[in-house]
Amino acid sequence: MRLLTAVAAVALVLSAPALADTVRTHALRQFGAPMFGPEVSHFPHANPDAPKGGAVTLASPGTFDSLNGLILRGVQPRTLGLISDGLMTGSGWELDAAYGLLAESVEVPDDKSWAVFHLRAGARWHDGTPVTAQDVAFTWEAVQAFGAPFIKSFLDRVATVEALDDRRLRIALKTTGEIKPIIDFGTAMPVQPKHWWTSNGRDISKTTLEPPLGSGPYRIKAVDPGRSITYERVADYWGKDLAVNRGQYNFDVVKVDFYRDDDVMFEAFKAGAYDLRTENRAQRWTTGYDFPAATDGRVERRAIRSELPLGAQGYRFNLRRAKFADPRVREAFGYLFDFEWIRKNILYGQYTRTTSNFPNSDYGAKGLPTGAELALLEPHRAKLPERLFTQPFEPPATDGSGNNRANVRKAYELFKAAGWETRDGKLVNLKTGEPMTIEFLDGTGSLTRVNQPYVETLRRAGIDAQIRIVDTAQFQKRSEEFDFDVIVVNFNFFSPPGTELRSYFGSAAADVPGSANRAGIKDPVADEMIEKVIAAKDLESLQAATRALDRVLLWNFTMVPHWYNPESWVAYWTKFGWPETTAKYDMAFRNSGFPTTWWVDPAKAAKLGR
Repeated sequence: MRLLTAVAAVALVLSAPALADTVRTHALRQFGAPMFGPEVSHFPHANPDAPKGGAVTLASPGTFDSLNGLILRGVQPRTLGLISDGLMTGSGWELDAAYGLLAESVEVPDDKSWAVFHLRAGARWHDGTPVTAQDVAFTWEAVQAFGAPFIKSFLDRVATVEALDDRRLRIALKTTGEIKPIIDFGTAMPVQPKHWWTSNGRDISKTTLEPPLGSGPYRIKAVDPGRSITYERVADYWGKDLAVNRGQYNFDVVKVDFYRDDDVMFEAFKAGAYDLRTENRAQRWTTGYDFPAATDGRVERRAIRSELPLGAQGYRFNLRRAKFADPRVREAFGYLFDFEWIRKNILYGQYTRTTSNFPNSDYGAKGLPTGAELALLEPHRAKLPERLFTQPFEPPATDGSGNNRANVRKAYELFKAAGWETRDGKLVNLKTGEPMTIEFLDGTGSLTRVNQPYVETLRRAGIDAQIRIVDTAQFQKRSEEFDFDVIVVNFNFFSPPGTELRSYFGSAAADVPGSANRAGIKDPVADEMIEKVIAAKDLESLQAATRALDRVLLWNFTMVPHWYNPESWVAYWTKFGWPETTAKYDMAFRNSGFPTTWWVDPAKAAKLGR
C-alpha cells in the first residue's frame, strides 16, 4: 500500500442538474481549503525534469515470505506498494486531503452519505487491461473477507461498494457529514486486478510468492524468496504524466536486499553492497561513519527534518496477562527505566523523550486539561485518576548519573501497593507467591543495547527479566497472536487521526488477532474519546478529543515511553540528485525508505563507478 499524507484540490465542479446537491472534484480535504488546484503540473518537492534511469539498491531488516499485501498472513516487503495504485493519493504538503490517482474525480453530495469515484479512462494494469470499478469492488470484498484488521480499520464506516459501470464506483457510508471516510477509502486500499486473482487457480486469501499484477510505477522483476526483491520501472506506466507522479519514481531498477542482522546490514553498506540507508541508531550516526568511503566523500549523510507527526515508540505491556493488569505495576516499571542515563551513555545525547502518544504533532496532551478537552473528560472524572486533572503527565526522570535510587524507591512503593513485595531478593506476589517475570520480545536485536541496561536494572530490583530475540517471522506471528509480555511498538501515525485509533487503542480490537492494539487496551473512556475523534466536525474538536484520549492512555501507563527523532538520518553513496525542496510532511524515509523524488545523477555515478 502506498501510504499517503493527503493533499487536495480546490476546483469543485457541479454535476448535472439532476444531481445539483453534489459536487464533483479531483480532490477532497477534511478541513479547510486545499492547496493545489487542477492546473498544478507537479508537486513542489518533485523535479519534473528529473532524469530517468540508473539503479538503486536498498536494504531492509528481516525477511519476507509473501507478496500478497492485503491479508494478515505472511510478511510482506515494505516496498510492495511500488507496484500498486490507489484511487487517490497525497502530496506531502497537507495532512487531511487526497488527490485523484486511479480516480480522475470523485462526486460527493452535501450530506456526504455516499460518493461516486470516476476512474480514469487511461488507467490500466501492467498487462494492458483497463482498471475498472469492478476491480475496486473486488478489492473491497477481499479486504472484508480476508484483509488485515489494520486495513479494515480505515474502511469500517463504508457500508456498501457497488460498480455502477466500468468507470464509476459508488460507496455508501454508515455515517453522514464526514469527508474522512471517503478519503480513507480512496487512499487505504491498493486496488487489485480481479481478472488476475481469479484466474489460474490463484487465491487472494492466501500468501503467494508469485509476483502479483500491478498498476503502479514499478513491476516486480525478480524475487529471491526471503533474500531480495527487484522492481523495474514501467516505461509506459499509465500514470507517469499525472501531476501527482511527475518528477517521481525515477530509478529504472530498485533492488531491496534483506538482512536478518542489523550489524551485518551496516557492514554491507560500508562495503558498497547497497546505496542508501536510513540510520536508526544514534551510536552509529554519531561515531560509526568514520570508514574510508565516508571520510573521503564517497558516502555522505543528511539529516532531513520533517514536520510529519510521528508514532509513539515505547515498551507496550500485554495487559491480557494478569501480572500487568494493575496500572500501579505498569507505572512502577516506568520508574525503573532510566531514560536520561540511556540517552547520555547509549544514545549519544540524541533523540527527544516521548511524552505523548502523538509526538511531533498538535494532537497530544500538554499541560493541564482545559476548555473543550476538559469538557470531554469531566463526565468521566470518577473513572479516571485524579492526577489526570491536576498534574501534567511527565515520565519519571533522573539526572542521568545512573543513581536512580529515588525512582527505585518509588517503584517499590507502587509494587507494594499493587500486592507485590521483595522476599529473599525476589519480587513476588503476596497472594500467590509467584515471582514477577518479564520477557522482552525482540524481532531484530537492534534495541539490545537499550534493552540490556533496563533488564539489568529490573533484575537488581528482584524481577526475573529476560530478552528473547527471535526471527522476523516468529516475532510477527507472536505479536499478532499476543504471545508476549512486552514488545517495543512504534505506531505509524496517520494525520489527522481517525478510525485507525480503534485498531490501536479500542476495546473491540483488543482480542482480534493481528489488530494494532498489541497492548490489549480495554478502557471505556478511551473508547468514547476515540469516537469523539472520529465524529469531530472541525480540527479544533478533533484536537480536543485526541488530547483527551492521549491523557487517558498516558495516565493508564500502557507503555513505558521511549523517544522520537524529528529528523530522518540518511546515508548514501554519492550517486544521487534530489530536488531543492522537501515536502513539509516528508514520508520517504519514514515509510519504505524509498525516496520517490530522488534520481541517479549520471556524472556522479560515473565518477563513483556505481
